[in-house]
Amino acid sequence: MKILITSGGTTEAIDAVRGITNHSTGKLGKKIAETFLNQGHQVTLITSKEALKPQPQPLLNLNIVTCVADLQDALKKNVPNHDVLIHAMAVSDYTPVYMTDLDELRQVSDLDQLLDKSNSEKKITSQADCQVLFLRKTPKLISQVKQWHPEIRLIGFKLLVNVSKETLIRVARDSLVQNKSDLIVANDLNQITKDQHKAFLVGPDFLYEANSKKDIAQLIYKEVTKHD
Repeated sequence: MKILITSGGTTEAIDAVRGITNHSTGKLGKKIAETFLNQGHQVTLITSKEALKPQPQPLLNLNIVTCVADLQDALKKNVPNHDVLIHAMAVSDYTPVYMTDLDELRQVSDLDQLLDKSNSEKKITSQADCQVLFLRKTPKLISQVKQWHPEIRLIGFKLLVNVSKETLIRVARDSLVQNKSDLIVANDLNQITKDQHKAFLVGPDFLYEANSKKDIAQLIYKEVTKHD
């Protein structure tokens, strides 16, 4: 079986030296990849330069990306050639458009016109005490996957913070429908520590509970391969 996994996090550039990123380490994606590799499956791992990765081996193909646009290109290229996509990457929801200081803002009558501007300098000046950064929403890539490959098995991830079990599962079930996913791994950031990673694996007609990254990886493997 050909398995496509995304892992780690994306970084959206503000200028040549600054960016907006997240704290995803890639530990869970690494564990999932290793679980499939250890059983002889071919794995393509789309990940960031900084994320943790399995040791190199013949069955593993690495694809390094930086931003959401890179990730979109990599997914469009790889999704049609794989049987399963496990989309564990923490994808930036917004990307920088333009950064400016308060003096320019005060001179503009319509803020919308700033959305058509961009910073031409490689490093934006840091002389101003305050800066305003305009962001634009990035595309929801998981919602495009079934357009590229309608038959692919799609496993998505949903991370919320400090919500009830009922809310977490409800949001996961909504994501199943919206993104035509086969399984959603629902996490609460407050339930993720160095020694614990509690999650619910939510499917159309099943619900599994996991307490560690190893549990999550094994449950995903079991679900993906049960009809293989």
